[in-house]
Amino acid sequence: MEQVFRQTRLANFAPNRQGTMITRHSSSWQVELSKGFRNRSAMLAALGLEPDSVPMPPSARQSAGKRHAKTNAPPFPLLAPRGYVTRMRKGDPRDPLLRQILPIAEEDMISPGYGKDPLGECHALRAPGILQKYAGRVLLMPTSACAIHCRYCFRRHFSHGNKDDAPGIEGQNKPALSARNLGAALARIRQDATISEVILSGGDPLCLSDARLAPLAREIASIPHARRLRIHTRMPIVLPERVNETLLAWLSEIDPQRIMVLHANHPNEIDDKVEKALTRLRMAGITLLNQSVLLRGVNDHEDTLVALSERLFAAGVLPYYLHLLDPVQGAAHFAVTQQRAGEIMAGLRSRLSGYLVPRPVREVAGAEYKIPV
Repeated sequence: MEQVFRQTRLANFAPNRQGTMITRHSSSWQVELSKGFRNRSAMLAALGLEPDSVPMPPSARQSAGKRHAKTNAPPFPLLAPRGYVTRMRKGDPRDPLLRQILPIAEEDMISPGYGKDPLGECHALRAPGILQKYAGRVLLMPTSACAIHCRYCFRRHFSHGNKDDAPGIEGQNKPALSARNLGAALARIRQDATISEVILSGGDPLCLSDARLAPLAREIASIPHARRLRIHTRMPIVLPERVNETLLAWLSEIDPQRIMVLHANHPNEIDDKVEKALTRLRMAGITLLNQSVLLRGVNDHEDTLVALSERLFAAGVLPYYLHLLDPVQGAAHFAVTQQRAGEIMAGLRSRLSGYLVPRPVREVAGAEYKIPV
């Protein structure tokens, strides 16, 4: 297995000027990914907004190559696919999709109760790239890369331990797990017969090429006690081009039950291209679920969440979880009170069939399961 990943290691690829690994053989989704917005002013200009229309956090003014003076850590820079940005309303600094990805001044505020590891994941890391919080399932994180940087991300400060040193908070790491560490992680899963479900997470596992993912999926499928393969991804939502024939082919050929947990927060994220991609996944026999985060200024109204559930189900996706915000440093401005969350949920239950109502939950560090709200 290690040899397979060595043959397709990232060192075989040449980075373009934006740092995205592309070659002349790259798929269209990889080209689109490489063109994503990384410059705040350029993205705002494309939306017809002045750079000063939304206050910028001081830490974001530093160049991408500099580190935050207080934390000695790399910044969490802007990153968004261009296709995702085209779904935003032009001239609206309060657009709910823009709010999810635009760095603003509030991110630099220190808020009591908010930290860099809100779910205690450093303590749940069993080895680089492998994390286990709950019985019977394990998270395998083959990459720390994402196609989009969501400002509320609970792993925005997290180092995945993708280097050959100890994992931790805001350490240096490589985008993809090394062949040696990946092989060791798979060996641990193979040796633990209590694990019935392997969850590919990250980062976003679909940021890896199919040449890397297909052998990994086949290796997981060869583990007798791994009855389910679950993939946590935002890619079909933010970059629907990722759902191509190659991806569908290897997803269709593996034996375990296949579940894909998507991440959409607002109905405007689901346009015709996204709906087509989701339909293709469903036709390939993939069970599609969605988890959202309740975010102030994005989806903290029952009308928005009703529309999201309806739009998801029309595309063959079942609403699954509605997470209360994880208290990660830099995201306190997204918080919705538990009282307000309860009011919203009451509205959803009164207007939607039960199977369209997502389960409201909160993750708590050290808990054995997600806590119902």
